[in-house]
Amino acid sequence: MKVLNLRCAHGHGFEGWFGSESEFEAQRDGGQIECPLCGDKAVVKGLSAPRLNLGAGRKEPPAADVPVPMPEQSPEARWMRAVRDVLARTEDVGDRFAQEARRMHHGEVEERGIRGRATPEEAVALLDEGIAVLPLPVPAALKETLQ
Repeated sequence: MKVLNLRCAHGHGFEGWFGSESEFEAQRDGGQIECPLCGDKAVVKGLSAPRLNLGAGRKEPPAADVPVPMPEQSPEARWMRAVRDVLARTEDVGDRFAQEARRMHHGEVEERGIRGRATPEEAVALLDEGIAVLPLPVPAALKETLQ
């Protein structure tokens, strides 16, 4: 199994596991690999260090006192946690987003956290009416559950 450090064209780093180098290239060329943060399919392989078990009994030298950010503290990981939190706390109203936002703004229905899809024109119209909206790009990895 090869563990590769990958990076999309937007600079988001992530990891991929492949059976071989040729398997990685075939999946990349077939458009099957995408950035879990932004969905970009322009993925390149970064430098990866191999793991060799040559000295199982040797002690590792002490690590330098340089703080290394843990993966769960990376900006990408924090963004994914924030998006997951928004998805968990809001109701998906789909294409009815603009209508539901207006109904809540005018007091026709109880206020609640909603998310959905609106065209750029609908979003501008909502803002012109004084209804606060914010685009939230949802990474493809969060749109479905992983099996």
